[in-house]
This record gives sequence, structure tokens and C-alpha cells, in this order.
Amino acid sequence: MAEKAALRRELLAARRARSPESRRTAARALARSALALSELAGAATVAAYVSVGTEPGTRDLLDALRTGGKRVLLPRLLPDNDLDWAEYEGPGRLTEIAHVGKMALLEPSGPALGPDAVTWADAVLLPGLAVDARGMRLGRGGGSYDRVLERLERAGARPALVVLLYDEEVVARVPEEPHDHPVRAVATPSGVIRF
Repeated sequence: MAEKAALRRELLAARRARSPESRRTAARALARSALALSELAGAATVAAYVSVGTEPGTRDLLDALRTGGKRVLLPRLLPDNDLDWAEYEGPGRLTEIAHVGKMALLEPSGPALGPDAVTWADAVLLPGLAVDARGMRLGRGGGSYDRVLERLERAGARPALVVLLYDEEVVARVPEEPHDHPVRAVATPSGVIRF
């Protein structure tokens, strides 16, 4: 969809324009905002991801969840763009994996739990580029998290879906397609918005 592609280019350019210090400050504030979510406070298992590049930083949040006694599941990208999952055992147990034609990702080095492990999560933290006032999320376009959301729906799992973004990525409207799913909330450095 051309409208989605144009919006993605614009949002990615804005992320690239952020200074490293701005990204670090935003990551600390984002962790505080996300940890204030009742959905995370009450969760035993949280499916999350390790931020890369100019994405809103998740490392502070991952460590806080883990030290707070949460079981944190992190994805491993499969060759077909689907996601397998493994438990987060700390920053020293992340391995940089270079995927052909994609950016290198930090992935958990523990035992693989299978793609269905995400259905055990009480909350799923989703990457994205934007979310609108209806809770519709714009992803990067690879389809990995569309598969996750479809898997949750097929399993009848109803975890809290939360997208992590910079403040200016909460927009008036995101182009929507039939396979898109709304999220329950967005956490940004300045706070939480619920839908």
C-alpha cells in the first residue's frame, strides 16, 4: 500500500534525525511509562523485543521487567519472517544475529520455545512506527508481528497489546488493511495512551 510506504519513509527519516543522547533519554522515560502500565504490573509473562538502530530503546525496560520477576520472552527471526521465542536471561545472553538482507538483530541465546510460545504471554509489547487514535498500529512492513497477532487470535489468547513509540509517532490516522489489529495502549516517553 503506497500510503503506508510513504508514512514509513517519513517516520524512519524522523527516527534517523534523532541524536544518540535524545534516544537514550527517550529510552529511560519510555521504560518508566511502560512500567506504570497495570497490564505489565499484573503480567507473569511478557513477550517483548530488543530494540535495534533508532527504534525507541527497550533495554532498560527489559531489564526492569526481568529484575521485577517477570518472565520475558524475546523473538528470534525465522527464515520465513515468522518469530520463534526464547526466554530473556539478561543482556549477556543476547547474541547478534545477521539475517540475510535484513539488519542484524540481538536475539536470546537460550533454548527455542517455538512460535506458539507467544500465546503464553499476559502482555505483548509490539514494535511499530506509529499508532493512531483508534489504536491501529503501523509496523515496518515485514509481516512478522502480523503473524504474531494472527497466532494469538487463532489460539484465543487475549494478552494486552502495547506498542512502544516516540511521542510524535502517535498520529491522527494510520492507513489500515483488513489484516491489521488494534492495540490496547501505546507507551511513549511522556506517558501512556489507552484505546
